[in-house]
Amino acid sequence: MGTFDLNLARVFVLLYETGSVTATAETLHVTQPTVSYSLGKLRRHFDDELFRRNGRGLTPTAGARRLYEPLQRALAEIDGTVRQGVAFEPGTMAGRFTIALSDLGEATLLPRLVAAARERAPGVSFTVRPFDVEEAEGQLRRGDLDAFVATPVITSHLTARIPLFRERYVLMVAADHPRVRGDEVTLPDLAAEHHATVFGPSGHVAPRAVLAAHGLLERVAVDATRFSMLPYLLEQTDLIAIVPEYVGEVFTASHRVRLVRLPFETEPIEIALYARHESSRSPAQRWLVQFLAQVLGEQVSPAQLPPTAASVQPVG
Repeated sequence: MGTFDLNLARVFVLLYETGSVTATAETLHVTQPTVSYSLGKLRRHFDDELFRRNGRGLTPTAGARRLYEPLQRALAEIDGTVRQGVAFEPGTMAGRFTIALSDLGEATLLPRLVAAARERAPGVSFTVRPFDVEEAEGQLRRGDLDAFVATPVITSHLTARIPLFRERYVLMVAADHPRVRGDEVTLPDLAAEHHATVFGPSGHVAPRAVLAAHGLLERVAVDATRFSMLPYLLEQTDLIAIVPEYVGEVFTASHRVRLVRLPFETEPIEIALYARHESSRSPAQRWLVQFLAQVLGEQVSPAQLPPTAASVQPVG
């Protein structure tokens, strides 16, 4: 079959992961005809069509699926020793990255991210897109996103998942709520109140699941699409809402709301960073992933602290 150019392996892996000639060309900084020419050489080398066109891009053949894992693993090992291209220097180079965050992420993580970038990488800027659990992985593979941060666990061999931090759920109420006055509630207390919940594309479904597990869904008075509206709603009504603890702490700093312990334990949730596999990232994307993991991974949620330090204190 003749010699095999390592660059062809990189083209193959990117085509497999992105399903797009355009995204592959953009990542490699080459033209689309160059990628198409390389695909032709790959097909002749392996005597296999490798990818078939469908309505949304390229679909791998059975032969391509057999080739992907060993080629991707080999590239990752090589890139671990010798990085492709010129290193991205954030202190002196400009770069614009597109990331997806939920509305919670925009309210709580984005300020921390931008503050760190202004200090460490002043030439870097960000475009933030709304996180959609159904679309994010496809957007990442096509090159529409450089990375996204999410709570839902998305398992795919086409993307890398990097855990950032864990947190748990608490109850958020108005600071002067007429009935919920202490720093904890009972299950009958929850059953007696009306709740606000969020049901949208962010994939943050645990609060509704908790209410459903205790037969309290009928107590939901408002079902909205964004968590960021909750503090505005709660501080002006007697509704209550289950929220992630760190998010609640951020809201208490700017709204007349306070946090209350729930009467049962909830499974801690893990917030993770998603990106292409390292062998498929550009030098700038490698820097971005490392930067996001360092900055957002520094976030210490109360769920990571010892029980005495993590206890929720009433506000106001």
